[in-house]
Amino acid sequence: MALRFFCRQWSRTFVRTLSQKGCAVKKTPLYDFHVAHGAKMVDFCGWYMPVVYSDQSIGESHLHTRQHVSIFDVSHMLQTRIRGADRTAFVESLTVADIDGLQEGMAALTVFTNDAGGIKDDLIVTKDEDHLFVVSNAGCIEKDKEHLKHACAEWTKRGRDVIVEHPPNRALLAVQGPEAVKIVQKGVKYDLRCLFFMSSVVTKVFGIPNCRISRCGYTGEDGVEISVDSSNAVSLCEQLLNSAEASVKMAGLGARDSLRLEAGLCLYGNDMDESTTPVEAGLAWLIAKTRRQRGDFPGADVILNQLKGNVSKRRVGLVSKKGRPPRAGYSIVDSSGQTVGKITSGCPSPVLKFNISFGYVPSQLATVGTKLRVDCTGKGVQLVDVEVSKAPFVPHRYYIRKKAER
Repeated sequence: MALRFFCRQWSRTFVRTLSQKGCAVKKTPLYDFHVAHGAKMVDFCGWYMPVVYSDQSIGESHLHTRQHVSIFDVSHMLQTRIRGADRTAFVESLTVADIDGLQEGMAALTVFTNDAGGIKDDLIVTKDEDHLFVVSNAGCIEKDKEHLKHACAEWTKRGRDVIVEHPPNRALLAVQGPEAVKIVQKGVKYDLRCLFFMSSVVTKVFGIPNCRISRCGYTGEDGVEISVDSSNAVSLCEQLLNSAEASVKMAGLGARDSLRLEAGLCLYGNDMDESTTPVEAGLAWLIAKTRRQRGDFPGADVILNQLKGNVSKRRVGLVSKKGRPPRAGYSIVDSSGQTVGKITSGCPSPVLKFNISFGYVPSQLATVGTKLRVDCTGKGVQLVDVEVSKAPFVPHRYYIRKKAER
């Protein structure tokens, strides 16, 4: 009963928040497919996106993904190809990643940083033989395009060989859960046992050509993301959904958000932004060793200083066993009642059956076990006890290559 109540309350808040965004609304190639399958469509970052389907609540969809497999339409995200002899150096000039050190077919999660060390966006960069394939956030599409366009123009002026392309007709499906690879394997000749976490292959899927299968996702589960020509997106989705190999269901943004929060994954615009550095956001591990040594990325002076321990605030995981779920924007207060930080994401955990959240607090309060409170009304009359916790809140189940196999 408590779980159903939590998920119902969370669903109402999430849908209301997304629906208030006012912008020209676009449709993914799967829009009609979603409507036909009973999706509740909302405006998210200027796109009509499914938040939940009529056959499941958000909590049920979340648990189905953890136990079986779900398909998410993430075609709203920006897909980019970067070509030219200087493509690797170009991307390294904008991020904290060691792209040069990547093997062909491998990918890295990284961030664009600004001159103050803030995060402009997070992105995944895959290294191919003749180009780099980049996936970045829907909420940052125009900003990312302008950032890449401006940087590319500067490099071209200096005689460097860089070409930035945004393929106009590509969709993106995320197939996530412990049975995800089983249903995809049925449609490909390539042995997916050889495709490890953060690796990628371009192949046919159910006879559909030029599909990029990347073993990654935003749920903490094993799974893949498939980039496919828009004209084939519905066909691919239908064949995956109708698989006899596993229990497959469609899932929306509601479950995607609670899954990523349980998995300890940041949401850009909530848990990190241009005023937040990778160190403050708990993403120092993204800063490659070679890049730390060279110190040649935007904001390096600020970030390298913070890596020495000179950081005033940190993102922390928080758990609360009673009371309302902490929501983005709620104040975090210490034992004396002083406001010390803000919640950036929060929801009831369908797996753990208690509330989980992220927030920023002073570094001295970031130790696991620290007890704090969250003001759920803004008036100090409803304070919820929370405790700093390790994140992820549930274990990752990525398909990692064993050390002996590397």
